[in-house]
Amino acid sequence: MPADLDALLHAAVQGVGGTERPGQVQMAHAVRDAVEREEHLLVQAGTGTGKSLAYLVPAIAHAMATGKPVVVATATLALQAQIIDRDLPRIADALAPVVGRRPTFALVKGRANYLCQHKLQGGFPDEDEDSLLTVGQVDRERSRLGDEVLRLREWSEVTESGDRDELVPGVSNRAWRQVSVSARECLGQSCPQVGECFVEVSRAAAHQVDVIVTNHSFMAIDAFEGRQMLPDHDLLIIDEGHELTDRVTSTITDELTSATIAGAAKRAARMGETSDLTEAATAMQTVLDELPEGRLTGLPDRLVLALSSVRDAARALQTELKPKGKEEADGARQVARAAVEEVFDTAERVLEERELDVAWVTQDRMRGAVLRVAPMSVAMLLRDKLFDERTVVLTSATLELGGTFDSVAGTLGLTGRGGPAWNGLDVGSPFDYKQQAIAYVAKTLPPPGRDGTSDKVFDEIEALVRAAGGRTLGLFSSRRAAEAATEEMRSRLADDAVTVLCQGDDQTPTLVRQFASDTKTCLFGTMSLWQGVDVPGSACQLVIIDRIPFPRPDDPLASARSEAIARMGGNGFMQVSATHAALKLAQGAGRLVRRGQDRGVVAFLDSRMVSARYAGFLQKSLPPFWPTTNTAMVLDALRRLDQTAPDPLPVAEPAMRGTRGGSGGAKGAGSSTTGNSTTVATDAQDAAAVADPPPVARSARTAVTGGHAWTDDQDEELREGVEAGVDLVELADHLQLPPDAVTARLNQLGLELQPDGMLDL
Repeated sequence: MPADLDALLHAAVQGVGGTERPGQVQMAHAVRDAVEREEHLLVQAGTGTGKSLAYLVPAIAHAMATGKPVVVATATLALQAQIIDRDLPRIADALAPVVGRRPTFALVKGRANYLCQHKLQGGFPDEDEDSLLTVGQVDRERSRLGDEVLRLREWSEVTESGDRDELVPGVSNRAWRQVSVSARECLGQSCPQVGECFVEVSRAAAHQVDVIVTNHSFMAIDAFEGRQMLPDHDLLIIDEGHELTDRVTSTITDELTSATIAGAAKRAARMGETSDLTEAATAMQTVLDELPEGRLTGLPDRLVLALSSVRDAARALQTELKPKGKEEADGARQVARAAVEEVFDTAERVLEERELDVAWVTQDRMRGAVLRVAPMSVAMLLRDKLFDERTVVLTSATLELGGTFDSVAGTLGLTGRGGPAWNGLDVGSPFDYKQQAIAYVAKTLPPPGRDGTSDKVFDEIEALVRAAGGRTLGLFSSRRAAEAATEEMRSRLADDAVTVLCQGDDQTPTLVRQFASDTKTCLFGTMSLWQGVDVPGSACQLVIIDRIPFPRPDDPLASARSEAIARMGGNGFMQVSATHAALKLAQGAGRLVRRGQDRGVVAFLDSRMVSARYAGFLQKSLPPFWPTTNTAMVLDALRRLDQTAPDPLPVAEPAMRGTRGGSGGAKGAGSSTTGNSTTVATDAQDAAAVADPPPVARSARTAVTGGHAWTDDQDEELREGVEAGVDLVELADHLQLPPDAVTARLNQLGLELQPDGMLDL
């Protein structure tokens, strides 16, 4: 280490205007010790610990001592933005006088996030995405698309990094695909513009820095596929570690539709290559349409036949599309090859019926039947590819479930015969949870059923919200439940001037800011609010959780995992369903206390939290709130909090980040966009976030629905879509906008989709 760790941590904390905390110091020493002992570490660090500093400071010290970079992987863009834009610049400035130079850092992303110089020069064919549109829509789309692509070309002349997130305001995904390529489509070292490639420049710069920040998916692909996109490193830090297995599973999930098969055949035909792939696509469509939705416990003969035809036709095309002799690199041919290879790989994978793979069929209103395949478990893959070659530190506020790290460690491949050495450490939280918050279970309510929310539950919600005077974040297990509660509470609370917002009324960041700025406001929503909402202060003094968030009984991966565990003599329900629920409950309950001054109640409207045999496991996974089932006492506590609550904290306006070098000179390093963050700027809960954020460029976007300025053409398309019976998924995909924004504009225009057109976000 270049200097004493305590001295470095002290300098960093002082530099960001924070305060050292015992848990933070303990975690920093544990990270250093794990590296020195070459053993893995799971660290549970509660809200307010300052965990970013706790791992970044020893990471920088290790990198400067060894000359090898440290990789930090996050799950969300919000945390990635915080680290690269706020934490690391301040830490680097603070440590420079101590270590003798300014530590360096860079942000590394996937290839499709950057402009492709060769595509800009016409080296690839334009994307053909008009097949789903009507004639009038095609004309309007092409006009709007042309304007966006023209702006992208103008921007390409001035950008230093080619990073999409630096373009403010942004463009649609349709436009971006006209100037970018995927990893499969890239020509690699044979590209005529390889020397000017934004991706190659950014990755070369990353080899020269101390800390590389990326995301779980990019890190996983690098480790699993051996692409060597990240430089050699012996320390990997995974923040938001509770998300790792789901993110990795998503990364290596494949899908196949007749449209993707036909599309690959069409691309090959443009290159003069004919095949049987078009006929195979038609046959696949027929078979998939006949199969019921759900998991495939075995491949039906007709599906095997159809997949074999797809695989064989794709294999023949692969051979024909390979470059012949010394012919010059051809972007169009590479795009066709990439499409055919993807079809071949997926068909081959499903046909292999690998021991740990699960295949299932879903019906998508826009794309029709979709065949998906995913690994039932990624534990051994993580053990072999991720934990075998480096020291890995995973951290999160929720890693210890049911009072032990064993559940999470098992999903990571750390337990069982032959597992690597690891330690689990809970550094606690600086908050006094028992004094600050109550965990209330409404044990007199009947267990939730399948018939929707009962009047007794609505009565309970009304009583709690009235006592709290608003100030309520409602976390519901389904979109339907959130909307039903919203409608009922708007009717019941109208006389009390309490505003009830529902996810989908507007874009979620806009709703969160409105909720955080007005104490008489409630916000109800589903799973995306359970983890991403950070509203400290008096605006949120009551969190309602309607039911235990078990996975759906027909979830193909969850059911396969449960059955596999049961066959081995284990308890599939506890290891899969209860563990999933415990993690979600811990995340949801964690929305309440975000600062040392916060007070409030988490109300569970599911009596199974105290009556079921697994209740103790779930309770141990929550922050140590003061528990009770006494309704009268909880209502009195909420009324007192409402009467004595200070004004809500200031709410940060949405802002965009401009081009800023973060690596001490590397082009474009450390630049991306924060977008519309759902975090309220306050006296921070993290030691690295205490000082005010650095100045950033204000977004040029003005909003009708909190982030998107609607055009007359788009409004007309919404009307046409509603008249045609198009659902929300298809509308959002066609307009390349978030479903929340589409729903908000539909509400403003007084348009209604069919009931089955709602999207369960």
